[in-house]
Amino acid sequence: MTPNHRHNGPCCESDCHRLCCTKIEKFAATFGNKNIFQDVNLHIHCGELTALIGTNGSGKSTLLKAILGEVDHSGTLEYLDEKGARSGNPLIGYVPQYLNFDLSTPTSVFDLFMACLTRIPSWLFAPRHVRNRVMQSLEKVKAGHLIDRRLGALSGGELQRIMLALALEPIPDLLLLDEPVSGIDKNGLELFYTIVSDLRKNYDLSIILVSHDLDLVARYADRVVLLDKTIICNGTPEEVFADQRTRKIFGMLVGP
Repeated sequence: MTPNHRHNGPCCESDCHRLCCTKIEKFAATFGNKNIFQDVNLHIHCGELTALIGTNGSGKSTLLKAILGEVDHSGTLEYLDEKGARSGNPLIGYVPQYLNFDLSTPTSVFDLFMACLTRIPSWLFAPRHVRNRVMQSLEKVKAGHLIDRRLGALSGGELQRIMLALALEPIPDLLLLDEPVSGIDKNGLELFYTIVSDLRKNYDLSIILVSHDLDLVARYADRVVLLDKTIICNGTPEEVFADQRTRKIFGMLVGP
């Protein structure tokens, strides 16, 4: 399967809606005397899946946290609408690498959504319209059948799809995915990437995905950014995976 959508135009197209472009300019972050990354410049377009690749410690996850405002950093971050004007604070969805919780908890998927959406325990009050809304969110990630499943009974791939569904409630302008399928089997990987690719197209989302799954990145990403404390190369999957610097870092060429 190959992507059926590529966004190769300028930052702001007339058919964009809501957030059209995220501009990251001269981003840098340090912890103490340690440089995490520096001079990072990226433009993330709507309807585009941008994959961040690099070795462990290259700054990928920290870059996402800087965008979220969770780590101190320098540089500027701007959000532009379809006319190129500055947009207000966008909605940002975020899926972490994993979710820590007690596996023995009786909490169900629906309970989790109720707590996040209404802050009312589902055992106290669970109106039908909320359940319908949760079901619609889960169906976006092919997980409607899991609505009453206990969280501790979910597989790793199922749990990450639930986290993705939560990040889409409501539909964000920018979706950040931090190695969301680490440790998931091949079938789960393929399903997750297919879902993310479809979401990007169907909702015109700007998506930044941190990933070590180079084969799937080559197949599904619109743009690939190789990060090693700064941007080493940035382009289409074909361009980045053919670059000698990528070959040197990973020791091999991974193509589509």
